[in-house]
Amino acid sequence: MAIEEGIADYTQDGTVDLKGNPVRRSKRGGWLACSFVVVYEVFERMAYYGISSNLVLYMTNKLHQGTVKSANNVTNWVGTVWVTPILGAYFADAHLGRYWTFVIASIIYLLGMCLLTLSVSLPGLKPPACNEANVADCKQASTLQVVVFFVALYILAVGTGGTKPNISTIGADQFDDFEPKEKAHKLSFFNWWMFSIFFGTLFANTVLVYIQDNVGWTLGYALPTLGLAISIGIFLAGTPFYRHRIPAGSPFTRMARVIVAALRKWNVQLPSDPKELYELDLEEYAKKGKFRIDSTPTWRSVHLEETIIISLVFL
Repeated sequence: MAIEEGIADYTQDGTVDLKGNPVRRSKRGGWLACSFVVVYEVFERMAYYGISSNLVLYMTNKLHQGTVKSANNVTNWVGTVWVTPILGAYFADAHLGRYWTFVIASIIYLLGMCLLTLSVSLPGLKPPACNEANVADCKQASTLQVVVFFVALYILAVGTGGTKPNISTIGADQFDDFEPKEKAHKLSFFNWWMFSIFFGTLFANTVLVYIQDNVGWTLGYALPTLGLAISIGIFLAGTPFYRHRIPAGSPFTRMARVIVAALRKWNVQLPSDPKELYELDLEEYAKKGKFRIDSTPTWRSVHLEETIIISLVFL
């Protein structure tokens, strides 16, 4: 009986520890592990929005750029921030795994934040002060000052590309979908996850923006940088409690294979029994920590879903 209970305590979704060994639910994962992830997100969102929320104002008032140019520069940077997670997700899924991709990206993220703080603090790197009513009349920032500032911003963007797509999935990995209680807890985790995002954003858009406008940019940027350093420390402190997923190869390759196979099998006859779409028993899928994609009547008129399912079976 004790042996059976011990076996049942192991996760069934394929998660392992950092050394690749199977993990017990009672030792790793669950709310204990997720508490580190949720607290991390509060500080990280505070750091990110502490920089991005007032960025246009800094470029116009301190770099002495025009409003249109400043807005365009911020838009380009924000676009980069939202594109780089594609690469971060790829490296996590295909090569390094989520944990190590996240850790490496966090270091890059922090380096970018530190350089950004220095660029608004050191006399040789921050732009000259200007009290002119018209920004065009101000002495422009030097090439070095502009380059350092934007290099810091884009280093930060690269860092967020590795952290943004992986931190929420790391949190989700702490709950086993094959265990009913943990599956229910995963839904609750995402509620707390969104709360942490909103709380960190609220703090940044009120307290940090006020400090930047009324106290100074050095303190206004140093606090988000310190917050990010704290968040990384909190995440690393939870390392002994995390569950991990082994990299499963490039998702783009799998997507391409499904699309190609679906096109080739467009006219394959659909079985009368939907269960015949699968070549393996349900127990086999459970052993691999995966769920079957059940057939539904959706889009039956074009046979798209059935075609894709048939393609998945024979890949």
